[in-house]
Amino acid sequence: MSHRTPVCSGPTARPNRSPGQQRWSADLSASVTVFLIALPLSLGIALAAGAPLQSGLVAAAVGGLVCGRLGGAPLQITGPAAGLTVITAELIQTYGWQTTCAITVLAGLAQIGLGFLRVARSALAVSPAVVHGMLAGIGATIALAQLHVMLGGDPDSSPLTNALELPGRITSVQPAALSVSVLTVAVLLAWPRLKEQGGWLGAVTGRVPAALAAVGLATLATVLADARLPRVDLPSWRSHALPQLPDGPVLGLGAAVLTLTLVAGVQALLSAVAADKLTAARGAANRVPRSDLDRELRAHGVANVVSGSLGGLPVTGVAVRSSANIAAGAVSRNSALLQGIWVVLAAALLVGVLELIPLSALGALVMVVGVRMINPGHIRTVAHHGEALVFGTAAVAVVLLGVLEGVGLGIAVAVVVALHRLAWARICVEREADGGSASCPPDSYRVVVRGQLTFLAVPRLSRALAQVPDGAKAVVELEGSFMDHAAFEALEDWKAAHTATGGETEVRGRAGQKIGEPTTMHACTPWTPWRNHQCTRPRADGTDSPGGSRSSEITESSNSSAGSDSSGRSGRSAGPAGADPSGHADRSALSAGSNRTESHAPSRRGQLLGGVRNFQRTTAPLVRDELARLAREGQQPSQLFLACADSRLVTSMITSSGPGDLFTVRNVGNLVPPPGEERGDQSVAAAIEYAVDVLRVESVTVCGHSGCGAMQALHSGATSAQGSDDTPLGRWLRHGRPSLERFRSVARTSPWSEPRLADRETADELEALCLTNVVQQLEHLAAHACVARRLREGTLELHGMYFHVGEAQTYVLDATATGTAALDNTAAGVRGSEPVFAAVRPDPVAS
Repeated sequence: MSHRTPVCSGPTARPNRSPGQQRWSADLSASVTVFLIALPLSLGIALAAGAPLQSGLVAAAVGGLVCGRLGGAPLQITGPAAGLTVITAELIQTYGWQTTCAITVLAGLAQIGLGFLRVARSALAVSPAVVHGMLAGIGATIALAQLHVMLGGDPDSSPLTNALELPGRITSVQPAALSVSVLTVAVLLAWPRLKEQGGWLGAVTGRVPAALAAVGLATLATVLADARLPRVDLPSWRSHALPQLPDGPVLGLGAAVLTLTLVAGVQALLSAVAADKLTAARGAANRVPRSDLDRELRAHGVANVVSGSLGGLPVTGVAVRSSANIAAGAVSRNSALLQGIWVVLAAALLVGVLELIPLSALGALVMVVGVRMINPGHIRTVAHHGEALVFGTAAVAVVLLGVLEGVGLGIAVAVVVALHRLAWARICVEREADGGSASCPPDSYRVVVRGQLTFLAVPRLSRALAQVPDGAKAVVELEGSFMDHAAFEALEDWKAAHTATGGETEVRGRAGQKIGEPTTMHACTPWTPWRNHQCTRPRADGTDSPGGSRSSEITESSNSSAGSDSSGRSGRSAGPAGADPSGHADRSALSAGSNRTESHAPSRRGQLLGGVRNFQRTTAPLVRDELARLAREGQQPSQLFLACADSRLVTSMITSSGPGDLFTVRNVGNLVPPPGEERGDQSVAAAIEYAVDVLRVESVTVCGHSGCGAMQALHSGATSAQGSDDTPLGRWLRHGRPSLERFRSVARTSPWSEPRLADRETADELEALCLTNVVQQLEHLAAHACVARRLREGTLELHGMYFHVGEAQTYVLDATATGTAALDNTAAGVRGSEPVFAAVRPDPVAS
């Protein structure tokens, strides 16, 4: 495992270039890469659709210029796409090219209207299985048609006809066309592997897109061999066909406009969402705003109006080109604009070169694109979620009936599948053998209900419950999330009848908890503080609540508003705190992070044991098996987590970890004493050595938090007061003074390089010190011999984390934004960077 240090030794860009120049340079490089991909594909897509070849260039130029300027997805590339090829081909076959251009204009106007109605997000409600099935069907249709072009023939408009005529085409193949096609496919497939070889060959192939290399080499071979093959024919722009008024049945034209509007719009929006996911994985320094989908839909509408008016193909978002744009380092919409300019220049200046390209090479290129649209990864994902039927229906219907019909059937099947899942329930009856289980005693029956219990499932539920003999013990486990009134009544009636025969019944929910527990049950939500617990709160007469205990008295101090506002952010300190008459540090400063006073609140008896009792009742049964396994096998945590002892920082809560996951070390200020400076306290060093050398953890995280009392004491000067080192707390906080010195040094000499948050300014100097402390403690950590050795071996990773209590927001040091630098034994490369803490966002919910 390679080590990526979370802190950077400095930016990798050349220091003599301004940020604006660096952004323009990145966009320029990315635009050239995308242009080299888009040029051959635009011609190939036009060829596959049966449209004039220059219409592909018009669409590519318009998509780059119009959507690059007006779009809501800054890094998305718009142009002619393989996903619209089948629709366009059908329109051309039915209405002719000029009417197809007019339909493109009308579809663009419809997209503009939908954009102003702000319905873009609604388009994402279409099941991904339908979209992937549609694209797979389109890909199969394209591949079948372009196989004929590769073999030197002309395809039919019907995919079924193309499939039936393929054997005859193979017997009458043109050797020259087949040779060029095979060469194109071979280069397309081999080019990515050449990039992985490294060396000068890998460097050269890494700069040239595979599509351009394949078409270029095929063209060169055709020219050198003087092969007489059909080639690209770009008529004079003066004879370029422009749209004409639609001529045909109104219903058919309306269906055509609707199909083009919806398919192009949905594909554009899904491509924009995919681009957002790719940019979110970048470092904070290179991130761009999230897509405005309604603005993006309006921009695509304008682009289709312009493209159709100029005799171009319909346009949409192209995921492949957008991914290439992001991977090439684009940072703004300028890359799409420049790509459009390069296409215009090529269409004007490179006509002679473009006309050397053999059509069989373009056919092979588009055939490979069509095959890749049948994505095995999408098929596995769809099958994993139980939607293979939806995918298959959409794909087959698109091939046999058309895109609109295929999408409609796919949506209908998706609705039927969803309704079936809502009404479906699988019910089975199991008899527990000797020994039983944690949830079901021996010699009892277990009725397991998987799915939703509605009135449709009542007959099956009744038949299953009737299998339980009279007088037997029975446990009913409901693993669904919904039960309607009919199912509830049927279950309650059976419980009453079974109990009357001497039997015992118990109904459990999906987490194993009993349904209908007595009121003494611990009913508070997870991570509820004791002050908000109803089940462990003592009664007014001094006795314990039902979940509590007559135990030792626990006194809770009242909350104080000093030191923190309602958001949880500590304000700036007014100045250094003094020392008390005994010469010790000011205790108010040292305890500032606790937000408490010394006033005595009414005594609360048994809250601790009350919480323990509720753990034994609710949580222990759920984790007992896992804890038993850990007791047998021993602990094997993968993470060492160094955090502050502050009661507001609940490590298992913010990491969603369970037993055996984290080896946790907590102390005041999340401090890591450097080697040799422990001065009698070896506990932190011993824990680090044990975790790194004995447990062999793979990662070490230092976690700070907002409003840290230790950092506030350092910042206010309480620990530098005379006599402060005479107390254990004062002596311990000496390990935090390097953080304070670093903070003051950076603020005085280079404030632009102090640690910062990616999405907002630091709230105050205390927050900046808390961030600096995380970076400084990572340096101390890397200086320990066992850690340095594992870093050199590449078997250990270091991470920084910051938790804002008031926002309940976690931030991590963003290695992508700050760069990477190898740590040596002394961690000398850590200083001089600009560490950036990026906010951790929830993962998108899978559809």
